[in-house]
Amino acid sequence: MAIDTDLALIIAAVAVLLSISAFFSGSETALTAVSRARMHALDREGNKGARIVSRLLQKPERIIGTVLLGNNLVNILASALTTSLMIEMFGEAGVIYATIFLTVFVVIFCEVLPKTYALAYSDRFALVVAPVMRLLIIVLRPLTRIIEWIVAQMMRLTPQRDDDDANILAHRELRGTIELSSRDGVVDHGDAKRLGGVLDLRDLELDDLMQHRTEMDTINGSDLPEKIVADVLRSPHTRLPVWRDEPDNIVGMLNSKDLLAALGRNDWNVAKLDIDTIAKEPWFVPDTTSVPDQLNAFLHRKVQLAMVVDEYGEVQGLVTLEDILEEIVGEIIDEHDVGEEVIRRQPDGAINVDGGVAIRDINREMDWNLPDAEAVTIAGLVIHEAQTIPEPGQTFTFHGYRFEILRRNKNRITAIRLRRLSETTGQEPENSADSA
Repeated sequence: MAIDTDLALIIAAVAVLLSISAFFSGSETALTAVSRARMHALDREGNKGARIVSRLLQKPERIIGTVLLGNNLVNILASALTTSLMIEMFGEAGVIYATIFLTVFVVIFCEVLPKTYALAYSDRFALVVAPVMRLLIIVLRPLTRIIEWIVAQMMRLTPQRDDDDANILAHRELRGTIELSSRDGVVDHGDAKRLGGVLDLRDLELDDLMQHRTEMDTINGSDLPEKIVADVLRSPHTRLPVWRDEPDNIVGMLNSKDLLAALGRNDWNVAKLDIDTIAKEPWFVPDTTSVPDQLNAFLHRKVQLAMVVDEYGEVQGLVTLEDILEEIVGEIIDEHDVGEEVIRRQPDGAINVDGGVAIRDINREMDWNLPDAEAVTIAGLVIHEAQTIPEPGQTFTFHGYRFEILRRNKNRITAIRLRRLSETTGQEPENSADSA
C-alpha cells in the first residue's frame, strides 16, 4: 500500500513538473511574440495585464533568465523522478524507457503544443501568464541575477551593437512587417506603399527629389510688369523664383497671392508694380540636406519652397513641401497640373517613360527594383550603365531590365521604353547592350 502511494505521488509530481515546463515554454514564446504596439495601446486604455506585459518587455533578459532557470529545474527534476520510477519498475532498462517517454512527452506536450498555441494567441496568452511570470521573476531573482552577471561578462568578449545598427535593424523590422502584412492582405497595398515611403525618407537627400533647374518655372525680374504678370498667370505654380542678369542668379521668390495683393493696392494698375518690393528673400539649402531634416525645416519656418544649391553655391534646383509629401503619398495632382501620365503602361507589360522620371517613382508604381544608388532619373541610370549618351533605337539590358531609347533631344534622353525580362523569360541576364 505504501509502495502504491509513493508511486502515485511520484507520478503526480512528474505530471505537475511537466505542466510547469509547458507553462514556461508557452510563456517564453508568448512574451517574445506578443505585439509591443498592441500592449502599449491596451496599457494606455487601462488594461492592467497589458501594463505588466509592457514592463516585463522592458527587460527581456529577466524573462529569458527566469524561463531558462525554471524550465531546466523542472525538466531535470522530472527526468530524475521518472528515471528512478522506471528503474524501480523495469530494472536497468528503465533508463531507456524513461528517456524515450520523456523525450516524446516533453517535445510534444511541453514544447511544440504550448509554443504553437502561444504563437497563435500570443496577445491573449501573454496577458494571462504575465502576472504569474512577474511573481516568478521576483522569486527567482537572486539566482537569475547571478546568471545575468555571468552572461554580461561573456558578452563583453563579443562585438557590441551600436545605436546606428540598432536603428537600421528597427527600420528593417518595420519594413519587413509592412511587406508581410501587405502580402498577407492585412494592410492595404496603397497603405503599405505610404508607410514604406515614410521609412524611405531617411535614405534620401534633396538632390534625389528636387526639380532640376532646367525644368524650373522662373520669372525674369528685369521684364516689364505686364510680362511678369502674364508669366505668373501662365504658370501652374503659385510660388516662382525671380532671377536677374542670368537664370542662375535667383534674387527673390514671388508668390501669386502677394502679386494680387499688390495689384489691389495699386488699383489694378499693372504698370505701377515693383517686383523687387513684392518678392520675398529666397531660401537656399544645401543639396546634401537629408529629406527628414528639410521636412522639419519647412514645418519650422512655415515656408513651402527652397532653392537647392551645391557645394559651390550654384543653384541646382528647387524643392517644395509637396515634393516631400509625394514621396509618402504618391503623386499629388491638382486642377492646375498637367494631366499627362509620365509612366505609360503598354499591352506587352512594358512601360514608356520620360527620361526625367525618378527611378523611385517607377519602382513604386511598378513594384520593380531598379537600382537608384548611382542615378536619380531613369535616363541617368541608362547613361551611367552605358557609359555613353545613346542614340534613339539603341537597346540595353541592365539588371534584368531591357531599355530601348525612343527619343533624344540634344544630349538629353527624353523617352525610354522599359520591360522587366523576368516577366517574359524568367531570367535576369548579365548587363549587355546592342544597337537596333
